[in-house]
This record gives sequence, C-alpha cells and structure tokens, in this order.
Amino acid sequence: MSAVTETSPAAERRLWHRLGCQLAHPEGTTGRVMGHLMARLNREPNRHAIKALRLEPDDDVLEVGFGPGEALVQIARRVTRGRICGLDGSPTMLEQAGHRNARMIDAGRMELRCGDMRRLPWADASFSKLLAVNVAYFFDPEGLAAAELHRVLRPGGLLALYVTERATMAHWPFAGPDTHTTYDGADLERVLRASGFRAQNLQVRPLALPFGIAGLVVTAAA
Repeated sequence: MSAVTETSPAAERRLWHRLGCQLAHPEGTTGRVMGHLMARLNREPNRHAIKALRLEPDDDVLEVGFGPGEALVQIARRVTRGRICGLDGSPTMLEQAGHRNARMIDAGRMELRCGDMRRLPWADASFSKLLAVNVAYFFDPEGLAAAELHRVLRPGGLLALYVTERATMAHWPFAGPDTHTTYDGADLERVLRASGFRAQNLQVRPLALPFGIAGLVVTAAA
C-alpha cells in the first residue's frame, strides 16, 4: 500500500505534464479530443479577442495557433472580401480546422498551414489584422515568435492576443513551467515591446470569464 501511495504523486505529475504537452501540441487520438474541448473552452476568449480586432470585410487576417479552427469560422463571417490565413504547429489541428472550414478553403477564401510560429511563411507586412488566442504560453524565450507577429503585420495593423492570467493558471496543474509560460499584463507588454510594438500602441484589458477565470485581452497596433 505504501508503495502505491509513494508513486501516486509522481504518476499524477506525469499525467498533468502529458496533458500540458497535448495543449501545446495536440496529436493523435488524445489531440483530437483536446481539439473538441478547446473549441468549447476558447469560445468566449475567441469572441472577445475577435471583437477587439474590429474586423472589416476587406481585412487580410492571420490567426496564429488556430487550434480546431473555431475562431476562423467567426472571422470568415466578418471578412467577406479579404484574405484569411492561419498557422498551427499541429497536423492534428490542421486536420480539424480544415474540416471545420472546408467550404471556405475550397472557395479559395482561406489558407491554412502547419508550421513553426517562429518562422511564419508570409512576407513582411502581409496582414492588416492578427489573432492569437491562448498561444503566447508557447512563445520561445528568445522572442522570435513575438517578433514574427510584428513582422507580418502592416503599419497601422492590429494584433489581438488573449491569455489567461498567471494568477488563475497557477491553480491549473497542467500549466507547469515545463510546458507553459504564464503572464500578467506587465509581462505581456514587455514581450510585445521587445518584439517591436510601441508602448503607446499597447492596451491591456482585464477580462472576467465564467468559473472565476481571469483573462487578459491585449491589443497592439503596428
């Protein structure tokens, strides 16, 4: 009995770690389940971040870390003449998002790619609007991913970024430092300033979500 008790905490930590890894990079059967779950859990963060983007029909929009593609559906309803692109690091999420947005892709209105957000496959100043929801936890420490967001955004363009605040995530055992980097508002401002955004063009807005979740919506104009 004592042997089981001694190993249980370690087994539990491994389970939470695997869950954190799946959130960072969903794959396989578990990843597909995570995708369906993320589509539900990200509904409110997506809604608020998309609202902050102030989308216009002619915008050219990029979503980085599109996951199961739920936000892309909302974007496509507003952006009826512009270009919609997305990048995610997970082939499993590319498959789910592609299925969810198949009509838009087939019509040539949407382009989705699997790749590394530290090396976005688009030219400088390609987009007028940029969305990143629950993605900043997986930015690299060197700041390459954040710098890429700034690079592909046009002068005068707008980034909307959502994260759950560090104080909330501290209670979530799957969001450990080995899989997630967590933030408060000042941290996010520092990351975006270091990537090229100017302090006067940054706005951090607290967001109260159901179940006591404290979030942050950050807008940054290029």
